[in-house]
Amino acid sequence: MLIVNKLANMEMFVRVVESGSFAAAAEASRVSATMVAKHINDIEQRLGARLLHRTTRRQQLSDVGRLYYERCKHVLAEVELAEASASELQATPRGQLRVIAPVSFGSHILVPALSDYMARYPEISIELTLDNRRPQLVDGGFELGIHIGDINEQGIVARPLRPYRRILAASASYLDRHGQPGHPEQLSTHDCLGPSYWRRFDQWLFVGPAGTTCQVTVRSRFTANQGNALRIAALNGAGIVLQPEAVLADDLAAGRLIPVLPEWSLSPSPMYLIYAQDARPTAKLRSAIDFLLARLNA
Repeated sequence: MLIVNKLANMEMFVRVVESGSFAAAAEASRVSATMVAKHINDIEQRLGARLLHRTTRRQQLSDVGRLYYERCKHVLAEVELAEASASELQATPRGQLRVIAPVSFGSHILVPALSDYMARYPEISIELTLDNRRPQLVDGGFELGIHIGDINEQGIVARPLRPYRRILAASASYLDRHGQPGHPEQLSTHDCLGPSYWRRFDQWLFVGPAGTTCQVTVRSRFTANQGNALRIAALNGAGIVLQPEAVLADDLAAGRLIPVLPEWSLSPSPMYLIYAQDARPTAKLRSAIDFLLARLNA
């Protein structure tokens, strides 16, 4: 029997059970009671079991019928969900999207991307939260997030982005006073400006030419939980700053900061676009995921 006929049988059986009689199911379906009976008989013949005990006054589910009824409801709900999801995916993205991201990445990289996303979809609005703590999507009510670092969480979909790369820079005034280091090990004698939210903010692991690695214990007289604060400190000659390329790009291009150990960078961190597992992604969420994956991996 064709699947479509089986689904029609299931739908009629559920209607009979929930309406209480063949006559009521026939009226709701706008077919004859004979047609309703045919649907039920088709199922019973296929299964080789009686689903309903019928008398002149009432009908009662058999044990097989009760189990079949529950399974039919589940199957029909999944079919309805699949059709609704397909329709939703073709709909115009609209509504508010709540996003959470680390401070520096969110400010310098994600905000321009989200601005372009809103320009493409005028019916979308964004609420962005910047926080360097591990993003809590479900508990925080966020639909989408950026996670930097390893991730192993249940119920979360993690789509890989380009690894997050951090570089070193300092002002000319600082380098004039303290000199340009020639190797990461020499950073231990410099004033280094690092993130205070790192668990071991004084331990920097670098990757250099041909994959060479070097771990250095640095001295951080000034730390901050926000990358722009560290950048400003570096511009004022307070030390060597370690920040993402995107945060320092304009200052390096303008000569306000000078690259330090350009062949070395902090060991890149994996980065992911994350969202909760959802059987029915909205047009809003799907469009944002597709847009950001293309933009942030370009």
